[in-house]
Amino acid sequence: MSVQSSRRVFGLVIGSLSLLLLFQGIACDADYTQALAKSLLYYEGQRSGKLPPIGKLQRLAWRGDSGLEDGSDAGIDLMGGYYDAGDNLKLGFPMAFTVTMLSWSTIEFQSKLKAKYEIANALRAIKWGTDYLIKAHPQPEELYGQIGGIDSDHQCWQRPEDMTTPRTVFMIDDQHPGSDLAAETAAALAAASIAFERFDRSYSSQLVTHAKQLFDFARNHPGNYQNSIPEAGKVYASSGYQDEMLWAAAWLHRATNEQEYLNFLSEAGDIGGTRTTFSWDDKFVGAQVLAAMLVMKGKVDSSGKWGEYKSHAEEFICSCIQKGNNNVKKTPGGLLWFLPWNNNQYVATATFVTTVYSIYLDAKKASINCPGGAAHPSDLIASAKSQVDYILGSNPKNMSYMVGYGSNYPKQIHHRGASIVSIKKDPAPVTCQGGFDWFHKPEPNPNVLEGAIVTPDENDGFADDRNNFQLAEPTTVTNAPLVGVLAHFA
Repeated sequence: MSVQSSRRVFGLVIGSLSLLLLFQGIACDADYTQALAKSLLYYEGQRSGKLPPIGKLQRLAWRGDSGLEDGSDAGIDLMGGYYDAGDNLKLGFPMAFTVTMLSWSTIEFQSKLKAKYEIANALRAIKWGTDYLIKAHPQPEELYGQIGGIDSDHQCWQRPEDMTTPRTVFMIDDQHPGSDLAAETAAALAAASIAFERFDRSYSSQLVTHAKQLFDFARNHPGNYQNSIPEAGKVYASSGYQDEMLWAAAWLHRATNEQEYLNFLSEAGDIGGTRTTFSWDDKFVGAQVLAAMLVMKGKVDSSGKWGEYKSHAEEFICSCIQKGNNNVKKTPGGLLWFLPWNNNQYVATATFVTTVYSIYLDAKKASINCPGGAAHPSDLIASAKSQVDYILGSNPKNMSYMVGYGSNYPKQIHHRGASIVSIKKDPAPVTCQGGFDWFHKPEPNPNVLEGAIVTPDENDGFADDRNNFQLAEPTTVTNAPLVGVLAHFA
């Protein structure tokens, strides 16, 4: 065969291989640095309240001020915070979990965030949430947990700047308890206090004070928060509060090193067993991982209750990396599949704990003895990377499930602010029902909510349709753990 013929054959082979890789959904190397930046930028699109001037403090220019009268019907300033998803509701339970996970991401990957010049953006994202949570806690045993009515909000399609729906406030107190809400908020403020400790000691101390009060409130007045705020149960019903109590105690111990919180963890009767998800509702895995870290650092005994925490944490991780007794299901394209509603929120938390745990294992030159064999730090990282890569485009549809990342991403996500022309471009008010004209337009959203993450179905399919609220509505809880994972890979 001549050299020219050999080259022709080689070219055909390479071309065929490239097509094969393309059809199998194997994308180019991900740009983790860009994805990290966008994962934080997303939170600027979710802000409620008086926004900073357009610039480095408010980079998404299509958003405007909103919710400026929040809290007025109760005579309190409750401006600020985040809208939880594609609606105009401020819901304390998922907001607090968002802040906890943003803080954990920042704590564990601070050096990486600094190296990528994202530490200031991460701290600003946390502080936009914590400033609001502090306002929402005006007395030791009072906590505002929701602003806006579920039904009235969902009956309208308006950008937040035009809201005409009632901004009713809902709270818990000693007569109307909510241990899950109070404890999750305590966890958020305790974790945030650690994130801010090196940057603003006064603010960090303020956060700890609120966190301690909220933990005591949760412990002294037990109860599920949706019994006091029934509205919240329509969208973020809590399955119990024992997980939040452990989660809050673990974060308060890490923030204060006080024995009281360590005792609470060691004396707990229910530590959750082996879980199947880690989410805004179920924090047992998070508490177990934090306890396992104490074991690996030699701060507590490795036997007894502490050994149980560590064992349960590792069993969850084993199931995620497909070496457990009850492995997490995967889509044909390789994405972990937990639950049909916004599945990527569970992928994000599982990937986060897998990544963090790998770092602690590596520091100890240790591995996990999974039922399916030894799991080394490299195994955990490989699993985490496969999930992040899938979200960023290495999937059968070659679609990035992060809005604004890459060239092929969802254009019609279920999000009021993104789907209606910006108030900066057209200040004419959009009415409650008038906004549905925008909702029903079979066109790309006029505003790109950069960094928002949506999810495919269990067969790797995705319908880019605003009606697809089960899969195409981004939430603040999804991005928070991915901030840390993306920082690690960036």
